[in-house]
Amino acid sequence: MITIRTGTKADVPQVFDLIRELAVYEEAADEVTNTAEQLLDDGFGPNPLFGLLVAEDQQTRKLVGIALYYYRYSTWKGKRLYLEDIIVTESHRGQGLGKELLDATIEQAKATNCTGMMWQVLDWNKPAIGFYKQFGTRFDDGWTNCHLDF
Repeated sequence: MITIRTGTKADVPQVFDLIRELAVYEEAADEVTNTAEQLLDDGFGPNPLFGLLVAEDQQTRKLVGIALYYYRYSTWKGKRLYLEDIIVTESHRGQGLGKELLDATIEQAKATNCTGMMWQVLDWNKPAIGFYKQFGTRFDDGWTNCHLDF
C-alpha cells in the first residue's frame, strides 16, 4: 500500500536518492550539483522555496516517488504551480503511482488558488509524454528553454 503525503525534513535523504535515480535515467548523473543539505535548507528552512509530496510504501517505509513543485507568477495568468519533477522509482513504474502524484499536485494547485500548472518534459521521453496526454495536457511549440548557470 502506497500513501501520498506532504514531505518532511526526515524524507530529504530518500528524496535526494530519487533525484539521483532520475538523473541516471536521463543520462545526466554528472549534472546534479544539488545536495541533500541544500534541499533541506531550501525546502524546510525559514523561507521554503519548494513544496514536496511523497509516495511512501507503508510496508517498507521507503519513498517510492515524489512530486516537487513551487509557485511562479505569470503576468498573463497570475499564480501558477510549477511542477519541477515527478519521480517514481523504477520498481514502481507502471502501477499508477505517477497518476496519483500528479492528481495530488493538481489538488495542491487548486487548494492554493492557482490558475493552472506548468512543467517540462524531455522530447525523447515518449512514456512521459503519453502519460501527460491522458490529462489533456497542452504542449507548447515555439518556446525555447533558456538558462543561466552561476
